[in-house]
Amino acid sequence: MLLGRPDAPTDALEDYCNFLGRALERAGQPTEIKRVPWAERGWLAGLGWLWRESRAWRGRWMLVQYTALVWSRRGISLAVLAVLWILRFRGARIAIVFHDAVPYGGERWVDRIRRAVQIWVMRREYGWSECSIFPVPIGTVVWLPSSRGKATFIPVSANLSGTCTPCKDCGPRSEVGRGARKTVAIYGVTGAPGLHRDVEIIAHAVRRAAGLVPNLRLLVIGRHAEDAAASLNAALAGTQVELEFHGVLPADEVERRLSEADTLLFVRGGISSRRGSALAGIVCGLPVVAFQGPETGPPVTEAGVLLVKEGDRDALGDALARVLNDDALRAELSARSFAARDKYLSWDVIAANLLQVLRSA
Repeated sequence: MLLGRPDAPTDALEDYCNFLGRALERAGQPTEIKRVPWAERGWLAGLGWLWRESRAWRGRWMLVQYTALVWSRRGISLAVLAVLWILRFRGARIAIVFHDAVPYGGERWVDRIRRAVQIWVMRREYGWSECSIFPVPIGTVVWLPSSRGKATFIPVSANLSGTCTPCKDCGPRSEVGRGARKTVAIYGVTGAPGLHRDVEIIAHAVRRAAGLVPNLRLLVIGRHAEDAAASLNAALAGTQVELEFHGVLPADEVERRLSEADTLLFVRGGISSRRGSALAGIVCGLPVVAFQGPETGPPVTEAGVLLVKEGDRDALGDALARVLNDDALRAELSARSFAARDKYLSWDVIAANLLQVLRSA
C-alpha cells in the first residue's frame, strides 16, 4: 500500500492502510505500507527513493492511495503520474484507491484550472491501473469513461476496530425513562474556513432539538473539535445544553465515547460511503442524522440513517429531536446500523471484497 505526504495531527489514509492491512493479514495476505518521501525530501529525491525501492516489486500489487493533497501541496497532483510510470516500468501491478474522486469546487480561474488538472490526472490514473477502487457508487463518479470495467465500488469504513456490540457499553441508549440525559455526538468538525459553517449548522440543529428534548448533551470529539468550542458555547448559551469537547483521541477511546452516545449528527455536507467520520456512527451502532447529498446511497442508506434535504437546518433539528424522543425508533435505527456494519463496513468484509477484485484482475 503506497502513500504520499503524511497528514497531521492524524493521518486517515495511514490509519485506513493499517486497519485494512491487519484484515488482509487475517485473510492470509501479508501487506506492507510504503510512503514516497517527496514532502520531506522533495520530488527528485522522493522519485529516486521509489526507483530504488521498486526494483523488487515486479508482479506485486501496489495499492496506490489517492487524494489530490497526498500527492501535491496545492491539489495539482501531476507528480503522481511519475510515481505510476515508475511502478509500470518496474512491472508492478497497479490498483488505485480513489479516496477522493471528486474534484475541487470553486469558480475562480485558479479553481477551474486546478479542477481540470485533477480530472485529467484521475483519468490518466484510471487508464494506467489494472483496477480502481472507489468508496462511492460508481454512478456518482462523473469523470469516468463510458467503459468502466476496471472500476469497483468498495466502501471504506471508520478507522475504528468496529468491535462494539448491541447492548454492550451502550451508555445512555440502555437507560429507560424520559429523565435520562440524551447525548448527541459530533465526530470531527471541518477546519477553517469551513469551521464557521459547521458551527452554525450544529448550533441551529441542537438549539431546535433542545426545545423538544430536555437534558440534552452535546459531545464534540475529533479534529478541530476544540477549535469549535468557544463558538458553540456562545451559540448555545441559554439553552441548558451540556457541552463537552475533546480533540484527537485514540481509536479505542473514540469508539467508547461514540458507543455511549444516543445519536451521531453529521453536518459536513451530504453523507456518503467515503465519509469516515459519519461511518464511525454506523460502526458504533448509532442512529445517524444527516443531510442527503449527491453521493448518498447504499450501503449508508441501509444503515440507521435519518436523512433530510441538504441545507435544511430546521428539518435537521426536527429529525434530531425525533430520534432522541422516540426510544423505539432509536432502537430500530441502532439495529440497522449494526447490521450494515457487519454486512458492508467491517474490515474483514472490505478485505475480502478487495482480494476478490485483485484476483479477478
